[in-house]
Amino acid sequence: MPSESRERQLKGCVAVVTGASRGAGRGIALELGAAGATVYVTGRSTRGQPAKSYGQLLVLSELEALPGSIDETADEVARLGGRGIAVRCDHTQEDEVQQLFAQVQREQGRVDLLVNNAWGGHETFTGVFEAPFWEHPLSNWDSMFDRGVRNHLLASRFAAPLMVAQKSGLIVTTTFWDRGNYLRGNLFYDLAKSAMTRLAFGMAQELRPHGVASLAVSPGWMRTEFVLAAHKTDEAHWREHPALARTESPRYLGRAVAALAGDARALEKSGGVHRVADLAREYGFTDIDGRQVEAFEL
Repeated sequence: MPSESRERQLKGCVAVVTGASRGAGRGIALELGAAGATVYVTGRSTRGQPAKSYGQLLVLSELEALPGSIDETADEVARLGGRGIAVRCDHTQEDEVQQLFAQVQREQGRVDLLVNNAWGGHETFTGVFEAPFWEHPLSNWDSMFDRGVRNHLLASRFAAPLMVAQKSGLIVTTTFWDRGNYLRGNLFYDLAKSAMTRLAFGMAQELRPHGVASLAVSPGWMRTEFVLAAHKTDEAHWREHPALARTESPRYLGRAVAALAGDARALEKSGGVHRVADLAREYGFTDIDGRQVEAFEL
């Protein structure tokens, strides 16, 4: 939908976006802010202390420092018209996640939207995505499940009781889905993303009677900071790289989440996996460059 109609549509909405220092989480937080929401921006990277588990990826990306922080995202949320609140949280730690939602409830009295996005899969990336499963390191299981799928379940366990009590709310799980096709070349990734979509589906069944929705949203190939670094470019010059022609900005995903959060009939979509490209056509929004990017299919 045009930016004018999105402006302030989420005023009064209280959102928690996990893993929002950079990438998808940052794009989602910014678009929620642009729509007027109060956004709790969570993750491990602060302005003064970046997360320490990305050393291998930094080397592969030839980056000197980890891009982004929860503080920078929160500042940008405020600049765009929302209210950004940065809270450092390691989403693998149950006590920290519990404290996060206790803080939100104490300060706001409610939580309307949880975006499950914190993902540890990048931490064990070796530079090779496509390989037989017996050649991928078993550490991918730990990063994608213990620090990926589990993160989503853990946050949902603390958000759900608050939403059930208020008889409303939306839990969005970011995933990747290609209509049930096998994500060839990376069995660990395929399993993890399938588990996330099933998690969203299962939670939907138990939350629906309470007026709470749970669904998964699948972006295409996003131009995250690490994708741009891998192609030796930046957001201002990506069009000079034909290999990136099919990419979309993280804010395209953000606009999809904002549209869902503002949809009074979102419960009708509960349990489903929804591609950003399809949501763009339904709700009438575009990416930041004015395009409606087609769905990325393998």
